[in-house]
Amino acid sequence: MIKNFISSRRKVLAATAASGVAAVAATARSASFGNPDEPPEGAVNTKGNPSSTSDPGPNNPALSNQFPTAFSPPATNVGSLPMFWASFNNAPRRIQNGGWARQVTQFDFQVSEQIAGVNMRLTRGGIRELHWHQAAEWAYVTYGTCRVTTIDQFGRANVEDVHEGGLWYFPAGMPHSLQGIGEDGCEFILCFDDGKATEFITLLVTDWVAHTPPEDLALNFGVPAETFSKIPLHDLYIFQGELPGPIEADQQQAQGDAGPPPLPSTFQLSEVAPTRQTKGGSVRVADSSNFKASKTIAASQVTIHPGGMREMHWHPNADEWLYIIAGEGRATVFNTGPNVSSQNFRAGDIGYVKRNYGHYLRNTGNTDLVYLEVFRSSYFADISLSDWLTHTPPALVAQHFNIDPKVIAQFPRNKPVIVPV
Repeated sequence: MIKNFISSRRKVLAATAASGVAAVAATARSASFGNPDEPPEGAVNTKGNPSSTSDPGPNNPALSNQFPTAFSPPATNVGSLPMFWASFNNAPRRIQNGGWARQVTQFDFQVSEQIAGVNMRLTRGGIRELHWHQAAEWAYVTYGTCRVTTIDQFGRANVEDVHEGGLWYFPAGMPHSLQGIGEDGCEFILCFDDGKATEFITLLVTDWVAHTPPEDLALNFGVPAETFSKIPLHDLYIFQGELPGPIEADQQQAQGDAGPPPLPSTFQLSEVAPTRQTKGGSVRVADSSNFKASKTIAASQVTIHPGGMREMHWHPNADEWLYIIAGEGRATVFNTGPNVSSQNFRAGDIGYVKRNYGHYLRNTGNTDLVYLEVFRSSYFADISLSDWLTHTPPALVAQHFNIDPKVIAQFPRNKPVIVPV
């Protein structure tokens, strides 16, 4: 009889415990605002069990501390997306007397199909030798001043100086050179309109001349073959040179009777009035509508004040390659699935968002966040989520979100682009 009592008691306790576990599990599985997934994700779901978020190691705190959102994503993140973060900060530099270069192409950053990026520094007088590319080249000067030389298929040449905040664009196949002429030379970001393009495999004038028979050089240039007897036997790529003379004299000599090309290869983006300016920041756009030479690359320079946000949006015409100039922020990307991922960015970092993926970027620092959005397109285009919702019949939107139409009327209208904190 005692055995039967004990057995029954155990069954009751087991049933009670099982029901308690089931209740806890049911609570854990219940979706809620800000925690929508089943099973639930994010550290907010581990209260009372802190070991769920611990990382005993091995680990690299210096690195993991740079990416708090990756280490502990918000509960709204779900699924997986291709890694959309890369950086010039850990890209190997090719250093030569006169400057250096480093790059991040699709070979290093798989998701980056449409754009390859290069970071280059030239000393005062440092020269990136005469060359041309299989892809179009777009550039943004982050520091100093660079002098560029170009010539088109009609023999129309030009010499132009590009200052900090300025751009240049060379179509595929256009010969050009670059030289640092600022007080401390220059530094810039290059974008090629092909993710597989590489800065380290370009068509270099010294390579071609060194690998052409002397008699053919003599015939081509109408001078004795011995003229070329002291040419470099290996390409120069980047080398220390002498400062050029006044730009007016160089322009006159380069252009001759043919004159300059009809469209300048350079554009001073920093001097353009903002396309959009709000209490949260500003956006300046450079595409073929104002930088008419830039036929295959469009871009915007975005400034977000502390706490502000580049609004929720997407780009219907091209993938976005982004580069952080200053500050720090957190980007979140959305795709079907649902798949949502967030990542932290700092100066020198690169991001990449596929066409039509929803995304936004918040300033998480105490200073302005400044970055570039670059697209393989002749024009800049984005679609604002709030603009769409406020230009849709309010009753229809209200039924989607269980929100009073009067509240929907308070959403920002007419594409705010940058929203303040």
